[in-house]
Amino acid sequence: METNEQGRSARKRQAIMEAATGVFMEKGYSGTSMDDIAKLAAVSKQTVYKHFSDKEKLFSEIVLATTDRLDGMIALVADVPSDADALDENLTRLARQFLAALTQPEVLQLRRLVIANADVFPALGAAWYEQGFERVLATLAATFQRLVEDGLLRIDEPLLAAHHFSGLLLWIPVNQAMFHGGPQHTQADLDHYAAAGVRTFLAAYR
Repeated sequence: METNEQGRSARKRQAIMEAATGVFMEKGYSGTSMDDIAKLAAVSKQTVYKHFSDKEKLFSEIVLATTDRLDGMIALVADVPSDADALDENLTRLARQFLAALTQPEVLQLRRLVIANADVFPALGAAWYEQGFERVLATLAATFQRLVEDGLLRIDEPLLAAHHFSGLLLWIPVNQAMFHGGPQHTQADLDHYAAAGVRTFLAAYR
């Protein structure tokens, strides 16, 4: 009986988080009410408050929960082979996967939502960056350091090089999305950014 109750409680909590994510994305933090979330989750407002003490707590949990989704990207970034003959190909494959993951509409929308509320919740914004993108960059820096030790790259500051790599890929599509309110790129654009970014990166660091 207790297990069944726990299962129902867990399902309701998940439904609330999914509903809240949708409403926050659509209406923003200030435009979202707990009534909106309860209605979409098909639960009472009291149930929402039973799981989350207030809207800020719910917002924080939703934002930080998304950092767990980067585990797959962390694994990809850490798994670049030390193969001199295939370095261009391997980095280009990584660049395409990097772009595919970080230019998804939902990711861009969440990024905009966090930035829009960074002045109200600076600690949340910092935690999201540290547990998410900064973790990817640190892993990428470690990968570059390994490639340096294996004689494939020449880099003095691996973390700075990781920033350069990601910047070459993301600067155009992410900024366009931030200012236009949504993705402006095509798959052909992303392929072009990946190839050109890797070419420029290797011109500096091979």
